[in-house]
Amino acid sequence: MAKLTMELAKELVSAHTKQPHLLEHALAVSAAMEAMAEHFGEDAAHWAAVGYVHDVDYEEYPEEHLQHARPILEAAGVEEEDIRAVLAHGWNRCCNEVEPSTNLEKSIFTVDSLTGLISAAAKMRPQGILDLEVSSLKKKYKDKKFAAKIDREVIREGCEMLGMDMTEVMDICIRGMRKYADPLGIEPKE
Repeated sequence: MAKLTMELAKELVSAHTKQPHLLEHALAVSAAMEAMAEHFGEDAAHWAAVGYVHDVDYEEYPEEHLQHARPILEAAGVEEEDIRAVLAHGWNRCCNEVEPSTNLEKSIFTVDSLTGLISAAAKMRPQGILDLEVSSLKKKYKDKKFAAKIDREVIREGCEMLGMDMTEVMDICIRGMRKYADPLGIEPKE
């Protein structure tokens, strides 16, 4: 068993996921996790890989999400710490009771929903994510009709678990996702 690498994460995701919007979400969560790792002084490449693979079973088992992740990850030799982090992003929401306890687990729990909100907000702007400010994102967060399927309570709860202000977490994730604006489809419109 070894720490998850981006190479293995991409291999696993490509074997189980074909839908472009799910691949885009994997990259968005990966980018945000990379930025969160940098904030905490952790291994950014490792956290990015965990973020990329977090929904590995979603396309094949949408009604049983995360119930098939462990066997897929174990078969690939992924270590328990990383499997727990993947499972923790679904705590109290879908299908497991793996409560986030480390900064890695708390971060993925938080950014999974937050990246969806950031992407949705950035796609509405002529300059995409390049000029997206936290103040604008917070307005979208408060507007329950905007990206209505995104669970704001999870974002709030995750920030509390991390002991961080939502403004700070939003800023970290926006900056992290800016690096990948083009492949995420949130670059400036021509």
